[in-house]
Amino acid sequence: MSHGPLMLDIQGTALTEDERKLLRHPAAGGVILFSRNYESPDQIAFLIAEIHALRIPPLLVAVDQEGGRVQRFKEGFTRLPPAAWFGELNRANPKKAKAITQRIGWLMAAELRAVGVDFSFAPVLDLDFGFSSVIGDRAFDAKPLNVAEIAHAWMMGVHEAGMAAVGKHFPGHGGVSEDSHCELPVDRRPMGDLLMEDLIPFQRMIDYGLDAIMPAHVIYEQADQQLAGFSRFWLKDVLRDQLGFHGVIFSDDLTMAAAEQAGSFAERARVALAAGCDMVLVCNNPAGAAEVLEALADYTDPAAQMRLVRMHGRKALSKDALHLDPRWKHALEIIAQYEENPSLDLDL
Repeated sequence: MSHGPLMLDIQGTALTEDERKLLRHPAAGGVILFSRNYESPDQIAFLIAEIHALRIPPLLVAVDQEGGRVQRFKEGFTRLPPAAWFGELNRANPKKAKAITQRIGWLMAAELRAVGVDFSFAPVLDLDFGFSSVIGDRAFDAKPLNVAEIAHAWMMGVHEAGMAAVGKHFPGHGGVSEDSHCELPVDRRPMGDLLMEDLIPFQRMIDYGLDAIMPAHVIYEQADQQLAGFSRFWLKDVLRDQLGFHGVIFSDDLTMAAAEQAGSFAERARVALAAGCDMVLVCNNPAGAAEVLEALADYTDPAAQMRLVRMHGRKALSKDALHLDPRWKHALEIIAQYEENPSLDLDL
C-alpha cells in the first residue's frame, strides 16, 4: 500500500475502531495531531506507534509545533519561543542568533521525534509587515533576507534531529490582514512586489534544501484569480518551474473558510491535487474527510509518492537518550533565559 493523498485528523487521545478503518483506506496518507490528541509524552508516543503500525509504509504523522502561539504539545514538552524572538536576536547579533536558532530548531524536532512524530509544519516563512493578526510573531522578521537566514538556521537544527522542514505559507501570507481560517484574504499587491519581498525567503530556503512547502489560502489578484493552494500558476509555473522546487507540496486545511470557494470537499481536494499539491489536509470535519477518502479512492500519483516517502522521520533519540544529550541541556538553558526575559537579553 502506498501513501494516499489525504492527511486527516482524529478526535481523541486514542484511536477508535472507525478511525482505524478510515486510516487504512487507500486514500489516507497521514494524520495531523492537535492539542486534543495530547495528554502526555508516553500517551502520544503510544498513539503514534499505533498509527504507524496500521499499514506499510506507515502513515505520516505531523503536528503544528512552531512555538509561541502555535504549539500543540505543551505539558511534558519544552515551551518554545515565538519565531519573532529569533528574529530579534538576529538583529542584535546574527552569528549568535543563528547558533541559538539552530539549537532550538533541533530541540523542537528532537522532542517530537522521540515520541514518533515525523514532522512539524514549520517554519513560517511569511514576512511580518505588522498588520496580519494570524501571522504576527509567528514570522521571524519583516525583511526577506533576515527571514531566509534565520529560517535556514532553524532548518539545519531540524535536519540534525532527523526531521524534514515545511515552509509556509507560499507565496507569503504577511501582506493581508484577514485570517484565512475565517474569511477569504485577497492580496492586491503587484507581482513585482511579491517577487522582491515575499518570495525571497522561499527561493532561498529552496536553494538551502527545504523539504516541503504549504501554500496560503490567499488570492493574489494581480497574478492569478485562484487561491494559491488551488493555482497551477503558483504551484507549477512559479514554485516548480521558476523556483525549481522538487519537494512535497501540502495544501493548507481544506476546511478553512477561504477554501470554500473551491466547492465541496471532494472538489477542493481534486482541484488542489490537479494544481500541484501532493497531499491535501482535511481537519476538524470527519464527514468532509470521509467524502474526500471516497472521492480519491482510486487516485494515484507516482511522483508524489516518491516525494512523500522522504517526509518520514529519521534517527530518533529515545526520551532517555535525549535528556542525557548535552545539546538538550544547552537548549533548555537558552529557553530558561528566554522565559526570564522574553524581551531579549542573552549576553549578546
